[in-house]
Amino acid sequence: MTEADFAAWAAEWRTPPAPIVPVPALTVISSGGVLRGARVMIGLPGHGWRTGLRGDTMIRQGARSLIPVLAEAEWYRAERERVEVFAALVPVERVWVETISTSAERATSADSLTLVSLDSPPTRVAVPAEVIAAQAPGQLTGRRLVQTGNDGEQRGLRAVTEAHSGPEGNAQVRVALEHEWYRWAATGQAPATRAVPIAELWIE
Repeated sequence: MTEADFAAWAAEWRTPPAPIVPVPALTVISSGGVLRGARVMIGLPGHGWRTGLRGDTMIRQGARSLIPVLAEAEWYRAERERVEVFAALVPVERVWVETISTSAERATSADSLTLVSLDSPPTRVAVPAEVIAAQAPGQLTGRRLVQTGNDGEQRGLRAVTEAHSGPEGNAQVRVALEHEWYRWAATGQAPATRAVPIAELWIE
């Protein structure tokens, strides 16, 4: 068995990270969950969904319950600089919270088309970074990643390079912590990065 054959065999037996299951914000609130800083999605069933957002504590205006929602970059800026930033007020029934679920299906398949219902945002199952790098070079940089290994899952990572050859010839990707990745865009200060074997990375 060659090294490439072994890598392919090992990849088949890797356990994917837990999928992201969108949960209605009202469900999260009623179960005691916290919306401040949570990754959220907004949208309308049958129409579509918007991701890349963060939520804040629900407010009430008369009979309406609203969730302040802001772009993720603005969330990080507000946290970093301790400033007030603009947040859209979205009706609570149009907000879903991205929840990491250990009970949902973890199987991945990039070989066939899977159709979803438009009644609610779909569960997002992680895809091996190797699959994306092999199918569409140039598509990793900036993507949200999960690293899996002996220490479990590490989230909150962004790819800052594409797959490249490491010192020993193994494929790897340099990653940064997400808050540093956003700081890079806002201030120009390059983030600390580290090389991770691509076999340990999944696109969230």
